Amino acid sequence: MSVEGSAGDLVKVVTLLGAAVVAVPLFKRLGLGSVLGYLAAGLVIGPFGLGLFNDPQTILHTAELGVVMFLFVIGLEMRPSHLWSMRRDIFGLGSLQTLTCGVLLTGVGVAFGFPLAVSFVSAMGFVLTSTAIVMQLLGERGDIAAARGQKIVAILLFEDLLIVPLLALVAFIAPLDPSVPVADSRWASIGIAAGSLAALVAVGTWLLNPLFYILANSRAREVMTAAALLVVLGAALLMQLGGLSMAMGAFLAGVLLSESTFRHQLEADIEPFRGLLLGLFFLGVGMSLDLTVVARNWPLIVAGVLAMMAVKSLCIYSLARLTRSSHADAMDRAVLMAQGGEFAFVLFGAALASGVIAPQVNANMTAVVVLSMALTPLVVIVYRRWGPKHGASLEGTQAPENLAGSVLIIGFGRFGQIVSQHVLAMGADISIIDNQPQVIRDAKDFGFKVYYGDGTYPDILHAAGAHHARAILVCVDDRKAATRIVEYAKTRFPHARVLARALDREHAIELINADVDYQIRVTFESAMTFGQEASKVLGATPDGAEEIAADLRRKDAERLALEVAGGIYAGKSMILGNAVAKDR
Repeated sequence: MSVEGSAGDLVKVVTLLGAAVVAVPLFKRLGLGSVLGYLAAGLVIGPFGLGLFNDPQTILHTAELGVVMFLFVIGLEMRPSHLWSMRRDIFGLGSLQTLTCGVLLTGVGVAFGFPLAVSFVSAMGFVLTSTAIVMQLLGERGDIAAARGQKIVAILLFEDLLIVPLLALVAFIAPLDPSVPVADSRWASIGIAAGSLAALVAVGTWLLNPLFYILANSRAREVMTAAALLVVLGAALLMQLGGLSMAMGAFLAGVLLSESTFRHQLEADIEPFRGLLLGLFFLGVGMSLDLTVVARNWPLIVAGVLAMMAVKSLCIYSLARLTRSSHADAMDRAVLMAQGGEFAFVLFGAALASGVIAPQVNANMTAVVVLSMALTPLVVIVYRRWGPKHGASLEGTQAPENLAGSVLIIGFGRFGQIVSQHVLAMGADISIIDNQPQVIRDAKDFGFKVYYGDGTYPDILHAAGAHHARAILVCVDDRKAATRIVEYAKTRFPHARVLARALDREHAIELINADVDYQIRVTFESAMTFGQEASKVLGATPDGAEEIAADLRRKDAERLALEVAGGIYAGKSMILGNAVAKDR
C-alpha cells in the first residue's frame, strides 16, 4: 500500500515537472514569457482541466515558499545604503501610486455594489503588482538598472513592504471572537508581532554572521546550503507565528544579511530552490483558476478585469506624467504594472480566514487577479509592437548604484591584495570573494569588504556580479580551482575579460588552453626581476641587463607557444644556455 502511495506521489511530481518542461519553453518560444507558460500548464493539469490534480490549494500553500525565497533574494540586493539612495522613489512615488490607485479601485468595487470593506480589500489586493512578472519582463529587456526600471523596482518594493500593514489592517477590521475581549486581543496581537520583529532583527544582527563563520570553517557546502534554507524558512516561520507575512520576514532577513560577507554564497544557495518553487507557485495559481466560477460569473469577472486594469493603468500613467516622466516611460510603467500580483492571494486568504470577505468574493477576485496576470504578457507584446519606442531616457539624474562592481576579484591573499590596489587606483568598483573565513576577517581590519564564496561554482560567480563585470581576476593559489574558474567564466560570462594567476609553466598552459585572456606565472616575473639585478651585480649595464631580460622573455614566449600548439607539456625542465633549470 505504501509502495502504491509512493508511486502515486511520484506520478504527481513527474506530472508537475513535465508540465513545466513542456509549457515554459513553448510559451517563451512564442514570446509569451515563462510565467504565462506556468499558468497555462497549471490550468491544463488542474482540477478544471485534465483533472490530474484535485487539491491545488495544497500545492499553492507549499509553493508560497517560492515567493518567500524570492523576497529573501530581493532583500539581499537591497542593502541599507541602496535603500536609502532610493528612499524618495520608494516612499514618495511608491506611496503616491499605491494610495491613489487603492482609492480609485475601491471606488470601482463600490460602483459594482460591494460593501466598503470588501471593496477595499479587493482593491488593495489588485494594487499589489506581480513582482515576479514585472521583474522578469524588465530583466528580459535589460531595463532593471535603467532609470525607468529603478523607479518601477522602487514602487514594487514599497508594494511588497505594504503587505505587512495590510495584513494587520485586515485583522483590525475583521469580526472579532466575542469570547475574547477586543482590547486584549488587539494589544496581544500587536505585542506578539512586535516581539517577533525584534527577535528577527536581534538574531540577524548579532547571531547569523558568527554562525556562518563557524559553518564556513567546516568546508562543507551542503551545510551552508542547509543553513541558508534554515535562515529563510526560520525567518518566515517566526513572522508567521507573530501574525505577520512570511514573505516579509524573509525579505527582512535578506536586508539584515545584505551587508554580510556571506551574501553571495546565500544567494547562490537559495537561487535554485527559489526558481523551482516560484515556478511551482505559478503552476498552483493556474490550477486554482476555477473555470466553473468564471463560467458562472463571467460577466462580473470580465467586467472586473477590464475595469480594474483600465483604472489602474490610467492612474499609473497620470501619476507618472505628473512626476515628470516622459510619455513613453509613463506608458511603459502603466502597461507593466496594470495587473494584480501574487500577494493578492495572501491578502485574500487572510481576509477570507478572518471573515472580511466571503468565499464567493474570494473565488471571483482570485479569478480576476489570475486573468490580469495572464493578460499582462499579451498586452506587453501588443504594446511592444505598436506602442511608442524608447529613446534615451533622461529620467533620473543619479545613476543607479552598481551593486556588482565593474571588476570581480576571486581570491584575496597577498597576490589578490596587491592586484586590487591597481584596480582601485583606476577608480573601478570591485567585488571580492574568497573561501577562507580568516582572510575575510583579516581584510576587514584593513577596510576591505570581502564576501565569502567558492568561485568554482558558476552560481556563486553570478551572484558575486560576474554577469556585470568588465574583468574577472582569478587570484587563487589553487591550480585546479583557478583553471575551473577560468573555464566557467569564459563559458558563462563571455563578455568579461578573464585574467588569471598561474602557479607554474604547466598551469600556464592549462589556462591558455582554457582560453584565458591573460595569465602570468607568479614566480617567473619575480625571478626575472631578480635575475636582472643579478646581471647588474656581475657588471652588466642597465641597458645590457634589460636586453638580456628581453631576450629571455622572447625565448620563453616562443617555447610556451610551441608547447601550447603541441598540446603537451614538453618536459619538467627547460634548457637555458648550458644550464638545466626547473621552471616553477
